[in-house]
Amino acid sequence: MTSSKPIENHTRVKLFVTVVLAIWLALVFLLGANGAFIRPPEIPPLPILLGATAPLLMFVVAYLKSDAFRAFILAADLSLLTAIQAWRAGGLGFLALYVHGILPGLFAWPAGIGDIAIGITAPWVALALIRKTSFVNSCQFVIWNLLGILDLVVAVSLGALSSGFVAGLVGTVTTAPMAQLPLVLIPAYFVPLFIMLHLTALFQAGKDIKSSIHRRPDSYE
Repeated sequence: MTSSKPIENHTRVKLFVTVVLAIWLALVFLLGANGAFIRPPEIPPLPILLGATAPLLMFVVAYLKSDAFRAFILAADLSLLTAIQAWRAGGLGFLALYVHGILPGLFAWPAGIGDIAIGITAPWVALALIRKTSFVNSCQFVIWNLLGILDLVVAVSLGALSSGFVAGLVGTVTTAPMAQLPLVLIPAYFVPLFIMLHLTALFQAGKDIKSSIHRRPDSYE
């Protein structure tokens, strides 16, 4: 008889992750509503940087320390998680806010174009995973995920630099609106969430590549 314990563990972890994501979103919304992420222009936006990095640190620690969580991540549906990245085509909104003088170009252009590039290619990458499961082992898939992470890291970095604490870098238009609702949900929730999706893909790719190497014969006769 096949043990049902792995299935039970997967169900528990799935429920736990769902609850944590909901609580995390509610916490960011509550903090944003109370202005917890707002800082004067001359002060680095540490609350937003903490909001973007702390969840990622906890994600990586959980992956390394919890067997159940690691199994859950390695069993995630990559085609679905990749398709979710299509929402990043909404980076067009950054360009619209730049045109209306709400966000500075130093942040809006790189963040907007990078997100659009990842967003519009996500469906094609997801389709490639559906058509050929071994695509997860490909250099194209790994590079696409690394570029997706790079885009988000660059966006957060430029957003911090454009907040006004670096004298002369931007004019009167800064990224201060990104510290207020609803925009604060992007750096404090969606950015780390999308990076987690990319990391999940890379973890699975690494697992599959290792498995492929182990399956190869040590020598050829």
